[in-house]
This record gives sequence, C-alpha cells and structure tokens, in this order.
Amino acid sequence: MTDYAEAIEENGTPEQFVQLAEHFAGGGDVLNAGRFYHRAGHHGMALDFLLNAGESHDALVLAIECVSASGDQKMTARLTDYLMGELDGMPKDAKYLFRLYVALGMTREAAKTAVVIAREEQENGSYRIARNVLLAMYQELLSKKIKVPQEMQHSLMLLHSYLIVKSLLKRNETLKAARMLIRVAANISRFPAHIVPILTSTVVICSKAGLKAAAHRSAISLMQPEYRSKINVKYKKKIEALVRKADKLTDEDEQLTPCPYCEVLIPETDLTCQKCKNIIPYCIVTGRHIINTDFALCSSCEFPAYYSEMKK
Repeated sequence: MTDYAEAIEENGTPEQFVQLAEHFAGGGDVLNAGRFYHRAGHHGMALDFLLNAGESHDALVLAIECVSASGDQKMTARLTDYLMGELDGMPKDAKYLFRLYVALGMTREAAKTAVVIAREEQENGSYRIARNVLLAMYQELLSKKIKVPQEMQHSLMLLHSYLIVKSLLKRNETLKAARMLIRVAANISRFPAHIVPILTSTVVICSKAGLKAAAHRSAISLMQPEYRSKINVKYKKKIEALVRKADKLTDEDEQLTPCPYCEVLIPETDLTCQKCKNIIPYCIVTGRHIINTDFALCSSCEFPAYYSEMKK
C-alpha cells in the first residue's frame, strides 16, 4: 500500500486519496492519513490527523500546506494556537509559525517572527546562527516576491557587520574592522551576551586604527559599574588610562564615496544617503555602502559586494 500511495500521490483521484487515508488511519499511521485526506481536499480531517502526529517536521509542514489550501480562518486559528503552545502548553519551533505566516501571505507577522527567532539566538551569543536564520528567511521572502521589512534588513546587517570583523583583521584591514565595530558598538544592546568583549575589542581595534575618539567613547561605556568588573585584566589599565585623558580627541574624517543613487559623496560606511534618503545596500565583504563603479553580486547569496573585494 505504501508503494501504491507513492505511485499515485501526484496524479490520483480524490476517491483514491480518501481510500488511502482511511487505510492509513486504520493502521494508526496518522501522518499518511493526514497527508492523503489533504490530497483529497478534506482539509479539516487532514488537520485533525496531522496535529496528532507529534512534533514531526513533515506533519507540521503538511499542516501548514493544508491550512493554506483551505483558506479557512478557524483552521488557521487552530494551527496558530497549536504552534504557539496554546493547546498543549508547549510552543513549537518558531520557524513553523514563520512558514505559516509566509504561506498565508502575512508578511508583517512573518518578518516579526523571523526577527524574534534571530533575536533569541543573538541573545544567547549565537551570532552566526542568528545571521543564517535571518539570511534564509530573507531569501525565502524574496523568492515569494514579498518585500523584506526594514527591521529584518537592519538586524541582518548588524549581525553580518560583526561577523566580518574577524576576516577583515586577518587581512590586516584594521581600519575597516574598526568601522564595523563602531557600527556594532552603537547598537550594543543587541549583543547582550558579549557587551564587554565587544566594547573591549572596539577600544583595542579603534586605537590600533588611529580612531582615538571612537576608542575613548567605548572605553567610557566600559567604565559603567555593571561592566567595569568584567573587563579582561589584560586591557583594564589601558582602558582606564584612556578614559582619564581629558584632551579633546578627534578622529580623521571617514573617506567619502558616492551614493549609488544620487552620486552625492557620503561617508563610506553610511548606509542611508542624507540627500536622497535611500537606504543603500552594503558590501558583504567590508560592510561599506556599495558604489556603482566597483560592483558585483555574490553568485551564492546574491548579495552585493565591491568587485575588487570579491576578487581578493
């Protein structure tokens, strides 16, 4: 019967699907019972069986397909309650709620859920996982021609900016790494698990890059009572000495490059043009805003980069 089910699943009749569903239901195979009731268009019965299949990935994906195909608001509410743990007190993995929202065209809810998933990982210090979650969901929204909300884009940009610091330092691009750390430090509340290490790195790398004022700002933040005792002993005296400097510290102005939309010159790490107000895509290698004269797309993720940096 399993072989028969596989053979006709794509082109069987509703009557055949019902017979198969009844056969599998009689044998206690709730997943396949739900699958074939869904194929037969009996979505309500299908959902009953699929929600009894435990936290099976296949069952939950089918349940989402089933609810989406039915267009029934009561079924949607029932599945939403199940995924949120309202029925059994056990919330399911948020990625399924995201899938449901995408399937139903609920863009705002899908984006909020994606950001929540990534934020949980980010709060745990799992920055690469958080970045990859947002990237996968970003691409899924694009594949369905759904506009990616600005909050999701911003969260992805911040995580990626932090993750490329290490590779920039390996290439001796100290100034570029410092600029990324300044960007991250300005949003330090989004990295609660590593506030002190990130601010410490910002002080050290900015000092090496000659950005004394930026280093001073992060050093002052580290002197807050809740952070001071957590500073690595190796850097504590240097940071305290930097904070005591009363001189007015200034940094060299950031290099200006043209906005790809209006060509006005703006700081190379600014991602919003002050003249035309466009949000500018960033280079995935360096974090700088893109320019028209040195442009490429990654063949894997299709995000933009400087062509010269991709060649390197």
